[in-house]
This record gives sequence, C-alpha cells and structure tokens, in this order.
Amino acid sequence: MEPSFVTPAVPARPRSVGSLVGDSLRRPGGRRALSVLSIVLFLAGVAMFAYPVGTDLYSKYQQGNLSSQFGSQKLRDEYRTRSIPIGQALTRLIINTKDVKVDVLVVEGTTPAALRAGAGHYPGTPLPGETGNVGIAGHRTTFGRPFNHIDELKVGDEVILETPFSKFHYKVIPGWGTGGHAYKIVDPSDFSVVQSVPGKSYLTLTSCHPKGSAKKRITVRLELQPKETETIKQKGATS
Repeated sequence: MEPSFVTPAVPARPRSVGSLVGDSLRRPGGRRALSVLSIVLFLAGVAMFAYPVGTDLYSKYQQGNLSSQFGSQKLRDEYRTRSIPIGQALTRLIINTKDVKVDVLVVEGTTPAALRAGAGHYPGTPLPGETGNVGIAGHRTTFGRPFNHIDELKVGDEVILETPFSKFHYKVIPGWGTGGHAYKIVDPSDFSVVQSVPGKSYLTLTSCHPKGSAKKRITVRLELQPKETETIKQKGATS
C-alpha cells in the first residue's frame, strides 16, 4: 500500500499488544502513566492489609475503655434496671477450648458503631443467664475478630458469659449444626435464630459468612448449664 499524507499506512500484519505497550512506555507520557499506576496499586495494597490491623487497634482501644467500666456500680445499677445504653459494656464472653480462644467484652447493641468494639448483644434478647435465647454478634475478620474461629467450635465446647453479678456457663448443643458441623449457615434476614424457644435457656452466636463477606450468617447455639453458674461478689462486700 502506498503511503498516504492523510492517514497512516495500515501495516500488512496488525501489531501485537506487547509491541504497542512497548512503544507507549518509550514515550515520556507512557512512563509517567505507568509510574502513577504503580503507586496507586501499591497504596491500594497497603490499605488492603492495613485496614484489618487498624480496626484491631481501634477495637483494642475500645476494649480498654470498656474494661474500666465493667463491674462499676453504675453498670450494676443499669444492669438491674435493664437500662444499659447502646455501646455500653454488658458481659464478658470467654472461650477457652483447644481450637478457640476468645476474651472479649460484649456491648449492648448490634449497630455498626457498637460492633466496632468487637461483639454486641442483640437488643430485645434476654440478658445472660435468663430464660430465653441470648443473642450475640461478633466480627470474624475486623475489629478484634472475636468470632474468627467460630466455625471450629464443637458440640460440648463451653462459652462463659460473665456479668457484674455472675458467670454463666453455656455448652454447644448437638442437633443445631448441619453437615456434621456445630454451626448452621443462614440468610442475613433469618432472625429466627435469635428468637426465644419456650422453656429453654440458649445462647446463640452469630457472625458474617464466609469470612470477609456479609452474604450469609454463621450461627452456633449453646445451652445454659445451671449447675455451673458462679456468683460474683461485689468488690468490698463482706461474706
């Protein structure tokens, strides 16, 4: 084909993508664009890895503040009158099994702000130790990730809920999970898992599933062991 003064000549064979990219990178503007893209990708990678660490540090800070409130006379009075504000410490949740280690203060409420402390109690569900179904939600991958290994709980494993007055022992019950697991996967809209069952004293733990996604909810159900309840004496009280 003869060269044209109007449009570039069309080569007999189309140039490869690699050749076109190579030409672009040899131009100053192309090199600058690549540098900017590299910086953007680097910063995105740093942010992706830094975010969970940042949320963990925030949750640790919040847990420190809650620890100073837990067991105070103010909290005891609010607990008696069931007037604990959203975001206030309600109970300490302890798991100490071979596979799962958790020690986190649970706040009242499951709003995003409340759950940034690590775990939250579903308003409207019973308080620890009461008849009914105590509902507690927690994060798996951010904000302290207290329920990161909730899927590793097994039938018979124990969870302790410590209040300003007592320690209540719950154990994972058989027959709740599916596929040989102690957990059940449900839709986010399935609030039946935290509804009370007449005559039963349950604890139901919930979190997002799979990890890093809010597509589903993972749930574990436990039953109160009344013979193992421990009373906590107030500081300064005489026996």
